[in-house]
Amino acid sequence: RMAEKSAQNLLDGIEASRRRDFWRALFALGIRHVGVKIAQTLELHFDDIHSLMEATPEQLQSIPDLGPVVAQSIVDFFHIPRNRDIVNRLEKAGINLKRKSDSRPAGADLAGKTFVLTGTLSTLDRAAAEEKIRRLGGQISSSVSRKTSHVVAGESPGSKLDKARKLGVSVLDEAAFLKMISV
Repeated sequence: RMAEKSAQNLLDGIEASRRRDFWRALFALGIRHVGVKIAQTLELHFDDIHSLMEATPEQLQSIPDLGPVVAQSIVDFFHIPRNRDIVNRLEKAGINLKRKSDSRPAGADLAGKTFVLTGTLSTLDRAAAEEKIRRLGGQISSSVSRKTSHVVAGESPGSKLDKARKLGVSVLDEAAFLKMISV
């Protein structure tokens, strides 16, 4: 009885992994210099793995946060036949290698804006808030600087709120943040 439940949980987990975001598969490929942030950025600029595989170093370098070293690393990775074979096998196994249609929704585009989250939000957990910002083209930072566009302050915000006020950075409460991202 317990074995059936465990087996079903395992099968459900495998099935769920096939529907994960495109950036997670990019990160999992282990491309040198491609961490979570770069993988998320690539997802915003490429519809699927095939368009990324055909990208030139110049096309990659035109993307914010991608310099010549990272661009060349991506190009080199996809020029190795073994790596292309891995991508083909993942595709045949049903792993999501395409950007979801809602990755860049129309409307409240946050492109070029950097957000810092501090405190506890009551309607979204931190991961969900970060994902929403990222999907709208914004970036997440863990520390406040003059380059920060907005600090989102939940309950018990701490020193990040003080630093934002000191630097004159825009501070959003949860209601203003939710309005901005149109949840």
